[in-house]
Amino acid sequence: MRFWIAVMMMGLASLAQAEIKTQVFNYQSADGTPLVGYYAYDDAIIGIRPGVIVVHEWWGLNDYAKKRARDLAALGYSALAIDMYGEGKNTEHPADALSFMKAATANSAASAQRFEAGVTLLKRQPQTNPYKIAAIGYCFGGGVVLDAARRGDPLAGVVSFHGALNPRPTTMPNSIKAPILVEHGSKDSMVTPAVVQAFRSEMDNAQASYTIDTFDGAKHGFTNPDADRLSHGEHGGPDIGYSKQADEMSWANMKTFLAQVFADQ
Repeated sequence: MRFWIAVMMMGLASLAQAEIKTQVFNYQSADGTPLVGYYAYDDAIIGIRPGVIVVHEWWGLNDYAKKRARDLAALGYSALAIDMYGEGKNTEHPADALSFMKAATANSAASAQRFEAGVTLLKRQPQTNPYKIAAIGYCFGGGVVLDAARRGDPLAGVVSFHGALNPRPTTMPNSIKAPILVEHGSKDSMVTPAVVQAFRSEMDNAQASYTIDTFDGAKHGFTNPDADRLSHGEHGGPDIGYSKQADEMSWANMKTFLAQVFADQ
């Protein structure tokens, strides 16, 4: 009897030790901009595993972006929520968010450097397979990961959740190497049907491998449980809203997509 109790206790101890580990990193972009990264991995997994970059919404590197890194770690990935604004800035004020976003996108080369600095940091983690890296992004971050694909960054794949789909007229045929998954809400007033169609045309002209999933009735921000609150904040808010169904379905689509693109490498 004592033997089996000891075995059970050892098993419980092992389970207690196996958990999602997190770490905050201070790093820099090539131009010296101080950045903050939030890293997560499951210490129950032995050896290296694919890495996934998480790019935040226009609110900045907040708790939601960090939660998604932990969610990816729970799926068995090495995940890093990166900082595109500098110094880990985040806000719940729409005017501040717009200001941060405009500053981050004013110089496309600087924006690319911040993204690449995050990828480099993720690759350096001992848990990461540096040859298997994907990226996901939300809202503003969706546009960031799509731009990485447009640049031809060597990514296994990119996923945009209610992201900016504004097409780039300079995208050339065969320039996009990474498969693309777009999760979009039919009631997204910020990304209109005309913008979606222009994006489709861009992807078709580039001969890219892409999929667009559209969720009926879902608004911009549909994956973030705080979206309803933020849309009616004390400062006013954008036209966003949470959809539990679209959130869960889009996450399931991402899981299938990532498993496939990493298997194809």
